[in-house]
Amino acid sequence: MQNKKSKILWVDDEIDLLKPHIIFLENKDYEVHTATNGTDAIDMVKSNNYDIIFLDENMPGYTGLETLKIIKEINHLVPVVMITKSEEEAIMDEAIGSKMADYLIKPVNPKQILLSIKKNINKKELETKQTTSAYQMEFSRLGMQINDSFTIEDWKEVYRKLVYWEMELSNSDDKAMDEVLLMQKNEANNAFVRFIGKNYINWLDPKNEAHPILSPDLFKKRIFPILDEGKKVFVMVIDNLRFDQWRVLSPIISEYYSIVNEEIYFSILPTATMYARNSIFAGLMPADIQKIYPECWEDDDNEEGGKNNFEEDLLRKQFNRNGRKEKLFFEKITSSKPGRKGSDNISQILQSDITVMVLNFVDMISHARTEMNMIRELASDEAAYRSLTLSWFKHSGLIDLLKDLRDNKFELVITTDHGTIKVTNPIKVIGERNTNTNLRYKLGRNLNYKAKEVFEIKRPSDARLPSPNVSTTFIFAENQDFFAYPNNFNYYANYYKNTFQHGGVSMEEMLVPIIRMQPK
Repeated sequence: MQNKKSKILWVDDEIDLLKPHIIFLENKDYEVHTATNGTDAIDMVKSNNYDIIFLDENMPGYTGLETLKIIKEINHLVPVVMITKSEEEAIMDEAIGSKMADYLIKPVNPKQILLSIKKNINKKELETKQTTSAYQMEFSRLGMQINDSFTIEDWKEVYRKLVYWEMELSNSDDKAMDEVLLMQKNEANNAFVRFIGKNYINWLDPKNEAHPILSPDLFKKRIFPILDEGKKVFVMVIDNLRFDQWRVLSPIISEYYSIVNEEIYFSILPTATMYARNSIFAGLMPADIQKIYPECWEDDDNEEGGKNNFEEDLLRKQFNRNGRKEKLFFEKITSSKPGRKGSDNISQILQSDITVMVLNFVDMISHARTEMNMIRELASDEAAYRSLTLSWFKHSGLIDLLKDLRDNKFELVITTDHGTIKVTNPIKVIGERNTNTNLRYKLGRNLNYKAKEVFEIKRPSDARLPSPNVSTTFIFAENQDFFAYPNNFNYYANYYKNTFQHGGVSMEEMLVPIIRMQPK
């Protein structure tokens, strides 16, 4: 079956002089309609669905810009390309402000017209073809890079590339490549789990300086140096923000801030808020927090409650331990929408040397997606999850806050405590009544599990984790696995399958962003 011809409307009061161009397009299998004035063009748009319109700016009667406004009222989706002899900047600005698809200066040649058509009509098809071809060429090289990744920097680079291709392919129409990429991500995650198994405990040895930046290092190594430069800093900690989610937010934020350094650091285990975020703010591993500040540590059991009620206290204690005298303002926003301008405390922010704002909305999306069918449908896959994050940010009031921060010369640091992964494979585990409820990690005295299916830490002290009793073991789900109890196993396996969870070992959870930006 032959594809439907693309239908073009070309409007120019000297259309007869353009006959060679029209013949060229017709030979390329386009259907070309013509008009010599804006009035006729408007009538033709009312009775035809055009794929693209070429519009002369200088015509008797309605000008091109006047015609454009009426055409857009009739069909706001049709791409319109302005063609003009004028190079006046004011006309260009008005045309661009009217959302022109393209702007060409006379005399135009047929190849220019063809390029504009392909950009506006065939763009998606051409991008899909090019993206698919490029990933197919990269597939083998990336596979070899995964197999040859032995260092911290190797794994950061692998993850960056996988995120890049995931986002590129999500914008294409070739969904067959999505399955290929998912297979390659699983291969990478399996290798990453082995890498963590070989290295993680060694990184936590205080004598070992050859370790990546971990959660407790964040302020000392990345925030304090900015303050030492005499600059004001705004630190935005977006709970549960993955590297790919940062990438969809970055174009918006980059309108106001320039990226100085886009880094990936390693979240500690468990990749859960109670451990990773408390560790960031305390500048300590969890076992040290419990030992030095027992009043700021709650046991990890089934009780919800105060596991993150001491973040500001821990941060101020870290400042004091390091002899920091800067004026600190701390704000935690747990609702879905901050204040009108991103914060109800803008005056306190502007008067402080450093502000730390914790935003929990991305984490709320993750939990709501597990519990609410409507959110499951809205965030049905990775691309939709990113889109929901982007939509929240656009409408959160944070953009107004960024403008204020830029105008007041604040440096901006955006980071997170851990990421999240879409889980698909249930693993059976048996625990006592008071075993914690997280699906990606468990701790307890008498956990029953298959050792080969998990990443286990039998001595929590090795991982500098608190141990409620001497026989406590930590186990972590790997890659896309999640824990389910044998009782009602099938029900819970189906209920939690394809939800976004955190706490375990995967690139998505452990390799997370920290971005330094300067005001434009």
